Amino acid sequence: MPSEKRVAAAEAFWRDTESQDIQAQHAEALVALAKRLNFRMRTLQTLPVERRAKHLAQLGEVSDPIATRALIAYHFATKRELMGAFLDALGIAHEDGLITEEQVGPPSAERLTAAREALKASFDAADIDLYLRTLASLDGETWAQLVDVLDPPH
Repeated sequence: MPSEKRVAAAEAFWRDTESQDIQAQHAEALVALAKRLNFRMRTLQTLPVERRAKHLAQLGEVSDPIATRALIAYHFATKRELMGAFLDALGIAHEDGLITEEQVGPPSAERLTAAREALKASFDAADIDLYLRTLASLDGETWAQLVDVLDPPH
């Protein structure tokens, strides 16, 4: 992920205050930063979000829960239009990019390909790719066919 998107994802992560387990994930991230930067926890907690985001984005590795939450927060903070357009193209009910259907069956590779192609007219290819890879990694059962639709990683 390019550094500017890593920073944006980290900033969205720090600004997220409502997700389940977010306080524990924030605490875990603060501990990792404190160790790496040799800072006290209290010092890190008082840093502006932008500085904490920059530091978090520069960590070589973060845990899966932190990376997952950062990606989700990033998409909901900055890519709702893309998310909504993709779900619209698939005919999946949503509210501003958040799926509202109780059960979503796995879309076929053909439907996913058509939805992906529809997005290309309005959205950046790298943003589309990141969103679809995020979906596939978060819910491999529902989005299993996305693996066949995505271009190979660079």
